[in-house]
Amino acid sequence: MDQTFENKLLISSRKRRIVAFLIDHTSILFLIVTISFLSLGTSYIDENNPSNLLSLVPTILFGFLLYFLKDSIKGVSLGKWIMGIMVRDINNYNEVPSLGRLFIRNLLIIIWPIELFGLLTNQEKRRFGDKIAKTTVLKSSKKLKVLPRVFALAGVGITYFMFIFIFVFTSMKSSDAYKAAIVQIEKNQNIIDEVGGIKEYELFPNGSISMHDGFGEANFEIKVIGNDKDMNVNIYLTKFPNEEWKLLAID
Repeated sequence: MDQTFENKLLISSRKRRIVAFLIDHTSILFLIVTISFLSLGTSYIDENNPSNLLSLVPTILFGFLLYFLKDSIKGVSLGKWIMGIMVRDINNYNEVPSLGRLFIRNLLIIIWPIELFGLLTNQEKRRFGDKIAKTTVLKSSKKLKVLPRVFALAGVGITYFMFIFIFVFTSMKSSDAYKAAIVQIEKNQNIIDEVGGIKEYELFPNGSISMHDGFGEANFEIKVIGNDKDMNVNIYLTKFPNEEWKLLAID
């Protein structure tokens, strides 16, 4: 077989590269958001302190470093592994580029519109980062096992959304606003009489809390589980700087 023709067969398609990029971008973004939430802690709603954002600087720097070194394991990132492609030296398809070259290659993603234009228009399917680092992206010679890759992709998404769901509701229930709402419910004799005494509350309440310069507004829909029956309670609270949450309305 002609060597030039053989090389063209090995080159990854643009579609695979773009999908791999989107998977990598989304996965790393999910990871950074997760670490950021963990850095802030569940009390971030109450504190509303801009200085807390400084604690996110190391996380953001770590995210950039991870992004630029995402192909450091044998020239393969999560997205590339799922799509069955890999980064290789342009002059030797068996050689994995050095970490420095992989870093420089991915550094150019900062100007992604230009890089995308380069990938779409270059006949060799090489973006500018590939040209500078002297790399190319090849299809894996091994037959793809689709199922493990699908499970990996689904696992990343499910794990992220479960974390966000649980973290948001945990933060809400640990907030001063929610605690104040529960106090007001338990002081309301009409609610207590209607449900026949309060046993507990639904695990995941609905509602929102907003804070700005010490001012706050909160509204919740909390399901009260009683001895006789259950009922949904809507409660609205407000907060002024250096003051406790106060009840506006409850129904």
